[in-house]
Amino acid sequence: MDCPTDGVTVARVAWARHDARHTRVFDDQVAWLQVHTSKTAVTMLMRIAWVTVGAIAKRVVAETRAATDPFDGLRRIGVDEISYKRGHKYLTVIVDHDTGRLLWAHPGRDKDTLGKFFDELGTQRSVLIAVVSADAAEWIATVVRERCPNATLCADPFHMVAWATAALDEVRRQVWRNAKTIGVTSMAKRLKGCKYALLKNPANLTARQRDSLARVQQVNKRLYRAYLLKEQFRLIWQLRGSEALTALDDWLSWARRCQIPEFVDLYRRILKHRPSIEASLTHGLSNALVESTNTKIRVLTRMAYGFKDPENLVALALLDRGGYCPPLPGRTPHK
Repeated sequence: MDCPTDGVTVARVAWARHDARHTRVFDDQVAWLQVHTSKTAVTMLMRIAWVTVGAIAKRVVAETRAATDPFDGLRRIGVDEISYKRGHKYLTVIVDHDTGRLLWAHPGRDKDTLGKFFDELGTQRSVLIAVVSADAAEWIATVVRERCPNATLCADPFHMVAWATAALDEVRRQVWRNAKTIGVTSMAKRLKGCKYALLKNPANLTARQRDSLARVQQVNKRLYRAYLLKEQFRLIWQLRGSEALTALDDWLSWARRCQIPEFVDLYRRILKHRPSIEASLTHGLSNALVESTNTKIRVLTRMAYGFKDPENLVALALLDRGGYCPPLPGRTPHK
């Protein structure tokens, strides 16, 4: 407004957000369309520039987050990172386990990036965090120990089982290489097609893969023992409480004595992360919710055909997974 006395001033109006060149209804419609269609389609339909779409997403999210406390009652969180662009471009993602919503995301994946979340959260609320689920990344564990002194760190079961699967695959490759080196071509042939039979869960094996697994049991006892070690470790995560902890003790004792270097190394690795593994087995908490959020963020990225500004991607992710997407103007939102 151009006031004759005070000059140009900014006035709050009910039909537009601050610093916006569009009405509130227009902003809300663009925000809704971003979640449900591609960014390119939004620009064509609404006749606005690409950068305007991102600016509207940030504006809608900022207003909604300012009106509420997104960290109210926060007790259990999941932390992970996701690649959103080639060239090692990552977002650190934090999800609330109790509400299932995306809480916070920021470009980067290091201690400084995660520290920014706890700076926003504040010291008083950081000490109230009871449980944090994450993979075994040391930068996450370090920040959690420093900023959440009362939190229990839970290792993600998927990543733990992936370690055992990787150890088994390394044993398989080593056995195959040894068979080729000493000229036992018949064994090398039998082992060449057994990869998926060894790595898949038994319940998902085809009849042909079960036959391959039976051949492995016959021709190479060491490889089959490694398979059994992987399977027993996987089954531990289907248990809870004292039963799971007892099974973990039994597995560690077996891995320590198995004389398979890859699994002896895995034994030492599991021993190093044992407190967070035991916490996960006790609390029954995983990073599955965070991984599903990451999957949705990847879908949003593909729908938009990429992002030049990661802040726009964060705003779009919060619109969709954070619960900040406004209803379509003129429509009653579905319950």
